[in-house]
Amino acid sequence: MKVVLATHNAHKVTELIAILGPDLGGIELVAYEGPEPVEDGATFEENALIKARAASAHTGLLALADDSGICVDALGGAPGIHSARYSGTRVDAENVAKLLLELGAETNRAAQFVCAAALVIPAGSGAAEYVERGTWHGTVLHEATGAHGFGYDPVFKPDGLSVSSAELRAEEKNAISHRKLAFAALLSARGELLH
Repeated sequence: MKVVLATHNAHKVTELIAILGPDLGGIELVAYEGPEPVEDGATFEENALIKARAASAHTGLLALADDSGICVDALGGAPGIHSARYSGTRVDAENVAKLLLELGAETNRAAQFVCAAALVIPAGSGAAEYVERGTWHGTVLHEATGAHGFGYDPVFKPDGLSVSSAELRAEEKNAISHRKLAFAALLSARGELLH
């Protein structure tokens, strides 16, 4: 069976294959190469489903998608669903720079990485949609540190750790991240649909 990963983000494809691979047995995960839908949902869950629906409709395959971002308490949950384009661009360093500028000397730096993972099954295979959320709590550092990961990883220090998520090895991050939590919940609830 083939399952399409509904993202054009190469970093996410690599991360999802690492996270999902051991749990999917002989299922082949394929990258999505179709048109990119407009993500105009109001929540992570809505945007994850928009992406999964588009990929499933384009390919006729079961589709997995996620929508994720960082939610900062002192900014009222921003950048939230706008994380990928917070600075007006899709450039990670520019998004991080804007976040640090917005926070300034703020002492409440509590934040969460949030991920909604969605599974869409096309009409010919039973037509159904499922979505689960994972949340990874931490704080925003005052400056970027670490060379791994992507997005806001260099300024996110997970609770209970003394390093940023960009200082974790890929296998360490993939074992505890918001994306891992969301997809683990999805597979726990609906994994039988993928076999």
